[in-house]
Amino acid sequence: MAQTTLSVRMDEDVKKQFDAFCTAVGMNTSVAVNLFAKAVLREKRIPFEISTEPDPFYSESNMRRFRRSMEQLEKGEVVIKTMEELERMADE
Repeated sequence: MAQTTLSVRMDEDVKKQFDAFCTAVGMNTSVAVNLFAKAVLREKRIPFEISTEPDPFYSESNMRRFRRSMEQLEKGEVVIKTMEELERMADE
């Protein structure tokens, strides 16, 4: 099979991290990109979700809860329990 070259522009830091990941899992960047291309062709789709929807974790309702929790923490209104204490409470 004839080989060809694909040039891709990306952030330098992203490339360094990607190269390091590929090395850590025993492959090089070229193998990883080829695996991605073959997965796209096999599945006829990008093999992971791409969405314009925001992460639900950062919804306004969650952020309100987070801000309230931080206010409680700053005011000292937080009760701290160990896991053992929580388990005993659950058993009662």
